[in-house]
Amino acid sequence: MTVTLRKVTKTPLDFEVTLDEVNFKGYLEYHLGKLILLHGKLSGSIEKPCDYCGEDFQLSLNEEIEFFISDGIYESGDDIDLDVVESFTGNVDMQELLVSEIELVKSDYHACKSCEKE
Repeated sequence: MTVTLRKVTKTPLDFEVTLDEVNFKGYLEYHLGKLILLHGKLSGSIEKPCDYCGEDFQLSLNEEIEFFISDGIYESGDDIDLDVVESFTGNVDMQELLVSEIELVKSDYHACKSCEKE
């Protein structure tokens, strides 16, 4: 699903994309200047190796996601507490953002149930 950023207004634009067992659902809303607020929820599960024993396990996802998307280069004139993703094409590929969020989750340390007890 590709969204044209200039078409995003103050009225929230809903999105939902799925990859395997992971669902990314939420909305985009115009914020200020070139900034679009993305508010979403990542849910489902992914297979990931335990960072302690190395065995694969199913990691449940239930993450609230919130960041800004800038239509072009972001110049930090505003006092913003959220991350900013820059788009240089005027579009944002929601499937690509989903893959990126999954990779961010995978990069954290996670333990399987057996290793959590130790």
